[in-house]
Amino acid sequence: MTNERWDRGMAFMLQFENIAWYEDGKVRILDRRIYPEVKFVICERHEEVAKAITDMVTQSCGPYLAGPMGMTLAAHECRDMKASEQKRYLKKAAKTISSARPTTKKRQENICAKCLAAGVAAIERGESATEAIFEEAIAINNRRYARIANVAEYLVDMIPDKGKVMTQCFAETILGAMLREIKERNMDVKIFCPETRPYYQGARLTATVAKDMDFDVTVISDNMPAFVMQKEGIDVFTSAADAISVDGHVVNKVGTYQIAIAAKYHGIPYFVSGKPDVDHPRIDTVHVEMRDPEFVLQSMGTRIAAEGVKGYYPSFDITPPHLVSGVVTEKGIYSPYDLPRYFEGMSEEEMREPTV
Repeated sequence: MTNERWDRGMAFMLQFENIAWYEDGKVRILDRRIYPEVKFVICERHEEVAKAITDMVTQSCGPYLAGPMGMTLAAHECRDMKASEQKRYLKKAAKTISSARPTTKKRQENICAKCLAAGVAAIERGESATEAIFEEAIAINNRRYARIANVAEYLVDMIPDKGKVMTQCFAETILGAMLREIKERNMDVKIFCPETRPYYQGARLTATVAKDMDFDVTVISDNMPAFVMQKEGIDVFTSAADAISVDGHVVNKVGTYQIAIAAKYHGIPYFVSGKPDVDHPRIDTVHVEMRDPEFVLQSMGTRIAAEGVKGYYPSFDITPPHLVSGVVTEKGIYSPYDLPRYFEGMSEEEMREPTV
């Protein structure tokens, strides 16, 4: 790995400093709940970072940088303690941060464990755990961006020139890497983004990233995908995933399943970017997070349903493997029925590296 920053050429909100960043005893996190309005939530304690992750201040892969920055902040908090006390403090902070959201707990545990190890090693050398964990946080994210650049190459191979691509929710780094790869190939591609209620990640995040990177981008409401596929001639449907079980099921923002059904009906391939999750060998090991139903009864803070009406809000849905054309990884594209082969020749650490 070189010292190259792999967020080069990415949109504003995909630059490391604009996702989550530790500086001078504080962590600032871009508030994606209101973006494209630019506002940062300032956290002065690592518990506040965990709460920001829980409260969806940062979403998609944002927590995978916010978490390590929270660990950096925890190291700053305990810097004047005895070495043994610092280690205990950091271990407790890792548990707090990794438990912020149940669906991504396994991945966050693995990331926080790396930060913890870097911090403990620094303490034992008599060096600053804060600096060591901060450096590890950047290295973790940079490695992920570098891998995703490879994923993007395989994904863009599946997109025709002058093609039309439909996305779902906010695919974070793979979105930026895909758009950068399309530009580097001088392709002409149009993007269609379902809005993704109730937080509107498609309308606010995906569409803004595409616009910032000079793409022709159109936002549609969440009940339009089938019509748009039929009327506009969509060529590819793609998404990232919060988890991909080794038995080929895709866990992603609610709405992905129904778009995949519509894509299958219209003969449109669905490519999901991400790696199989070794901690989820079967789909029944995945916990689908149910969030506050009140969010679906409002739109960006304005209530749209009568008092007494009930809401229902699963954060994710599950797309079965027969609707998935391929799982796009840094090693190539795999059938959802052949995901165990992805892990061949990989170390335990490599299996658990986060992606997308």
